[in-house]
Amino acid sequence: MTKPKVLISDKMDPNAARIFEERGCDVDVITGETPEQLIARIGEYDGLAIRSSTKVTQAILDAAPNLKVIGRAGIGVDNVDIPAASAKGVVVMNTPFGNSITTAEHAIALMFALARQLPEANAQTQAGLWPKNGFMGVEVTGKTLGLIGAGNIGSIVASRALGLKMKVVAFDPFLTPERAVEMGVEKVDLDGLLSRADFITLHTPLTDQTRNILSAENLAKTRKGVRIINCARGGLVDEAALKEGLDSGHIAGAALDVFQTEPAKDSPLFGTPNFICTPHLGASTTEAQVNVALQVAEQMADFLVSGGVTNALNMPSLSAEEAPKLKPYMALAEKLGSLVGQLTRDSVPRISIHTEGAATELNQKPIVAAVLAGFLRVQSDTVNMVNAPFLAKERGLEVREVKTEREGDYHTLVRVSVKTESGERSVAGTLFNNVEPRLVEMFGIKVEADLSGHMMYIVNEDAPGFIGRIGTLLGENGINIGTFNLGRRNTGGEAVLLLSVDSPVSENVLKQACELPGVKMVKALSF
Repeated sequence: MTKPKVLISDKMDPNAARIFEERGCDVDVITGETPEQLIARIGEYDGLAIRSSTKVTQAILDAAPNLKVIGRAGIGVDNVDIPAASAKGVVVMNTPFGNSITTAEHAIALMFALARQLPEANAQTQAGLWPKNGFMGVEVTGKTLGLIGAGNIGSIVASRALGLKMKVVAFDPFLTPERAVEMGVEKVDLDGLLSRADFITLHTPLTDQTRNILSAENLAKTRKGVRIINCARGGLVDEAALKEGLDSGHIAGAALDVFQTEPAKDSPLFGTPNFICTPHLGASTTEAQVNVALQVAEQMADFLVSGGVTNALNMPSLSAEEAPKLKPYMALAEKLGSLVGQLTRDSVPRISIHTEGAATELNQKPIVAAVLAGFLRVQSDTVNMVNAPFLAKERGLEVREVKTEREGDYHTLVRVSVKTESGERSVAGTLFNNVEPRLVEMFGIKVEADLSGHMMYIVNEDAPGFIGRIGTLLGENGINIGTFNLGRRNTGGEAVLLLSVDSPVSENVLKQACELPGVKMVKALSF
């Protein structure tokens, strides 16, 4: 039997190659090639192990007829064309947890550097100025650290901060009160964090919900003298507003390891007093680079030799026999989870997945994982069906599975319910013709809709003329409606409207829709 052949195209710990060989793969280590050279070479390989230098484009995938798996030693996969890889049937893996401690420690290091103005003091001392009276720092002991994002890395930062005798407050929509107690932090809303924190550190992915979470408006809500650290993602902080805050003195200091545009070779923040920056070094320690290299080698070798799947971003953990039957159910489950996730902003301590009829005869784990992936992906850009259950457990999210073998109104049904501070909320869907996912119930209201593309969710009073008003509003803003999906509790009561539209709905259009008579809630959705 021919051994699988793997190419390591970026510099990686030498032990990665050893693991590939020990687990039954042939491996070549050829780094620093141009895209043209890689295109000429890649055709003979079954696996490609990369870090951040290699860009896996459509052209490279087209030249790789034998390629089965791409492994990214690290979290970010911006350098991989995942849709193109999926279309080619190539599995894309990453190592989402290998850099956690390193990134958390970098955030703590930057916090200390800000507190004691270490870079400036070092520069002036080495220049022979001996500025002993020129730098008056602050202690971190007894100060309040505001944590935006309390997942894997955020929880590590919290534990280190508590060891430094700091008080930690955390904002994270998915942080449950029980998990907050376990971590030793106080769960707060964003405004509460901004008004109380002496230091603010960000540990959340960049999503539509978190982009510019520290906007000019939110930075203005912070207490005077706040210090801000970002080792997570560029784009979480409005960099122009950050500079204004530093120049005015409202913000005492800021430290960025990540920028909106990278490499950041010409930022207006450069040279600003009390500003520290590093070139995306959060994962740059010897230990972290060894960990991610070993992990990606183990994952890829297991897949190529035995078919095991770990931390895949574009495929579930499935056997070949289960996949055809489960595929439409997982599509339905992920859409339902995504719908609940996009519409829920309260803390969610519990999520329940209830299957009825034919769905109960299938392997429930992929269905549950698909729901969790859809639900958590709203807040995490690295979540997938493999790591979603781990992330749910880490965040203290209780997951319940319920099966009802008898058939109800439908031959098969999947219901997703979440417990929130506002009460229990649920959505349900079925399969038409056993393959087409379809929403059939939403928060107790019967509705039939195909969840796909760009959509608007509207809750309004059931009254004549509303459909005409919303249609006119969208038309005036150049938004074409694909489908109308209506539902209501009773005549003249509360109604819901799901619209599929051909383009994203701007905040301005959402605001205009909210101002229409009878509208209670408007939300833009995407699937």
